[in-house]
Amino acid sequence: MRTKREDVRNVAIIAHVDHGKTTLVDELLKQSGVFRENQEVAERVMDSNDIERERGITILSKNTAVMYKDTKINIIDTPGHADFGGEVERVLKMVNGVILVVDAFEGAMPQTKFVLRKALELKLPVVVCVNKIDRPEARCMEVVDEILELFIDLEADESQLDCPFVYASARDGIASLDPDDPGTDMTPLFETILNYIPAPEGDPDAGTQVLISTIDYNEYVGRIGVGKVDNGTIRVNQDVVLCNHHEPDKQVKVKVSKLYEFDGLNKVEVSEAGIGSIVAISGIADIHIGDTLCAPDEIAPIPFQKISEPTIAIHFLVNDSPLAGQEGKYVTSRHLRDRLFRELNTDVSLRVEETDNMDSFKVSGRGELHLSVLIENMRREGYEFAVSKAEVLYKKDENGKQLEPMELCYVDVPDEFTGTVIEKLSMRKGELRGMNPATGGYTRLEFSIPSRGLIGYRGDFLTDTKGNGILNTIFDGYGPYKGEISYRSNGSLIAFEAGEAITYGLFNAQERGTLFIGPGTKVYSGMIVGETGRAEDIEINVCKTKHLTNTRTSSSDEALRLTPPKVLSLEQALDFIDTDELLEVTPEHLRIRKKILDPTLRKRAGIKKKQVNE
Repeated sequence: MRTKREDVRNVAIIAHVDHGKTTLVDELLKQSGVFRENQEVAERVMDSNDIERERGITILSKNTAVMYKDTKINIIDTPGHADFGGEVERVLKMVNGVILVVDAFEGAMPQTKFVLRKALELKLPVVVCVNKIDRPEARCMEVVDEILELFIDLEADESQLDCPFVYASARDGIASLDPDDPGTDMTPLFETILNYIPAPEGDPDAGTQVLISTIDYNEYVGRIGVGKVDNGTIRVNQDVVLCNHHEPDKQVKVKVSKLYEFDGLNKVEVSEAGIGSIVAISGIADIHIGDTLCAPDEIAPIPFQKISEPTIAIHFLVNDSPLAGQEGKYVTSRHLRDRLFRELNTDVSLRVEETDNMDSFKVSGRGELHLSVLIENMRREGYEFAVSKAEVLYKKDENGKQLEPMELCYVDVPDEFTGTVIEKLSMRKGELRGMNPATGGYTRLEFSIPSRGLIGYRGDFLTDTKGNGILNTIFDGYGPYKGEISYRSNGSLIAFEAGEAITYGLFNAQERGTLFIGPGTKVYSGMIVGETGRAEDIEINVCKTKHLTNTRTSSSDEALRLTPPKVLSLEQALDFIDTDELLEVTPEHLRIRKKILDPTLRKRAGIKKKQVNE
């Protein structure tokens, strides 16, 4: 018989990027007494990965639990970025309700819509938390209206429309039910969770059923499956069967060797867990997201939506440049292969394929950010490798016509820049679907655009809007192929010989375009040292020294003024490279180079390509 477990609440926190959900979780942890009075607590304690902390984004969903009164509240902090949407879809299967965090100034953003739609489809009740009410430009009541409109647009039912609104400032640690009365602590939010989020239900006397919604990985114990106990009880040393809704033939007998529940930021070993508990299970090597652990005499896998397919691919290659192997700790194809396949343990939206070339691997993911985070992580771990230009993954329809991934692109941009943005996105095959005035002299543009049209656009976008524009994208299925797109109108400045860049050579080179390197940088033939203002590539000698005579001395070099080089970040470099170029990634440097380093062979390949195209 199904019963409710009143001493537990399972809730996910969903929001658009940077609306404050991780800071909100910090406050809930602090105010529920998870930390000691005098304990030093890092800001955004849930973002444990270095890159998450630096970029201020959440990449992996995190589990935590707090006690309020006598109720254990399991909280899952989810990513807000579209590239990590796969994480959000899955964790919603573990919870009985969601807290939707919305910025009191920015209001409902595209990603808010994406995650909210998923929650409403699963018929989950929603508590809306209007955050950052301490912002001087906060507009709480307008934001509430926007959210209710969004609920209606997404066809929410009556009970979902009747959701409670809590007004909070996560930074100040306060919440209240009235926007004009700020409150003193987080109690109103805790109370709303208890009153409005239903307790988990299940049949404690039925056979065990646990759906695995996330996978953690630990060097010592291997794969750890995290999921909610839907029915029955799960115990340590229990024999269970691993099965999957999408793979009817999969039935593997396994044993639960260790069982954990979450307490604050820690995992605590338990001997058994009942319905509604969120548990972590280790000791099962072949456990995957979407698997159900069942009692051997009642095998019934729980339905689970398939993980969204990758839309973009990058080739990871062994670095073969003249400077290869000088800076990295792990440089061989075996190192590269092991590391990429290890990533599959935790990242389910990723695909890694071996190619005909032993030194090259095709890695597919959900977007440029998804793959650039992997590249940055590997670089920090001491790996040295090269990557190609990102390319989209095409499909064919039943008539054999080519389809390509499409994105809905929402742009908030100051009014004076709308013309430039529309022109640039139209050149990249974007179709303007809507144009509405937003607050504060901004306009919101909505485009339908091929995913490949956005490759390399973010850098241009920030330049065109002087850093004031906001660009958000959501995957929008596959559509008919839109034709050729030219990615880059500028050519490359290519180093002519190997050596060290010298002021005199760079001074002559800077007249031809923008330099990416300064004096003293090691270069090699075929390495790209800058970009030109014209469409074709130019070869230059940046190692060139001045011929000395009695009247010309080397000391007059000091008078030469060099413009500071444009140092590209990882994202900018991935955006910049063209289809015939590679990005060489080492722990210390990012170098852009031509795939074919030899100038003669490169020219021949260019002529051949032209003939094929004609």
